[in-house]
Amino acid sequence: MPKPSSRAEPPSPDESLADTPYSHKGLTYPLGRSGPAAGEVTALADGVGWTRSPVPGSLNHINLWLLEDGDGVALVDSGLDIPPAREAWEALFAGPLAGQTVTRVICTHFHPDHLGLAGWLCEMFGVRLWMTRGEWLFARMLTTDVRDAPPAEATAYWRAAGWDEERIAAETEKGWGRFASVVSPVPVSYVRLQEGDTVRIGARDWRVVVGSGHSPEHACLVDEAGKLMIAGDQVLPRITSNVSLALSEPEADPLGEWLDSIAKLRRLPDDLLVLPSHGEPFTGLHARLDALAEGHRGRLDALHDHLAEPRRAVDCFSILFGRAIGDGVYGLATGEALAHLRHLQAGGRARREVRDGVAWYRQAAA
Repeated sequence: MPKPSSRAEPPSPDESLADTPYSHKGLTYPLGRSGPAAGEVTALADGVGWTRSPVPGSLNHINLWLLEDGDGVALVDSGLDIPPAREAWEALFAGPLAGQTVTRVICTHFHPDHLGLAGWLCEMFGVRLWMTRGEWLFARMLTTDVRDAPPAEATAYWRAAGWDEERIAAETEKGWGRFASVVSPVPVSYVRLQEGDTVRIGARDWRVVVGSGHSPEHACLVDEAGKLMIAGDQVLPRITSNVSLALSEPEADPLGEWLDSIAKLRRLPDDLLVLPSHGEPFTGLHARLDALAEGHRGRLDALHDHLAEPRRAVDCFSILFGRAIGDGVYGLATGEALAHLRHLQAGGRARREVRDGVAWYRQAAA
């Protein structure tokens, strides 16, 4: 999901122009600012449809893709397991997809807005789930790890980041395993997607391109002949994806992986129509990747300057996000701050010292 500092472009001053192509910051949006409503389908290209599923909060929606697949349709991503999202699928199967069979369900990655209804759809149509191994394993793990209280490692993680005891107590009261509350049971069998695989869906060949940093093994699907890229959360047009240091792998460098993935994706053709999970389809892949990389590097430099004095992760929010961080995104902001601090540490630009369970970061000596 997007990072706490994400800022959407302002709405069009003239809603009558919502479907008019336009350009902004090096990107072109050939279908304009609008998108299909839940339960509706917009045709993008031969055999490729676009629909949306509702998401609570500022995100508002997730884009889902419908790919003609022989006598049926393959679904890419599924939406959250919440009543409005189930109702949106039911409206599709009663309307634009009436009489169609689903051939497979493909998920770009394990996050709930992408995976939430995949198990429900697979069971409904008796089909397989297609994912990368890392994403499927993570989803299986998270949906089974449900308990009354957070593990001790989680409390230590929050305390190390600089959370006060009141905030830790409030988070502890919520229990552990909320992921499972918005994800239907994940199938115990799946079809593995791997880097470089070519997946034939209908008349199109989609190459699997794997990125990481936002999630372990995020699958993008690229049809170079048809000039299309299903980008998931790996490339979004106007907001940036959350890159967090996860409790499960505290010595990893997810931001380093994210920047490496940006460099890898930049080797793709620049004339692809990018189909993102949030926002509208756009062209200008290289310009967007460059902006994402430059944005992170700028924040890293500013954060490095901020570490002239020892700082905790929570002391870095103002540098990274430029606005107050509310309770609803405090955890995301913490993970993002830790990812940036860890990247500076991994690159030798910062050092970490733990005192009384709290991690303090400071510029490394020259």
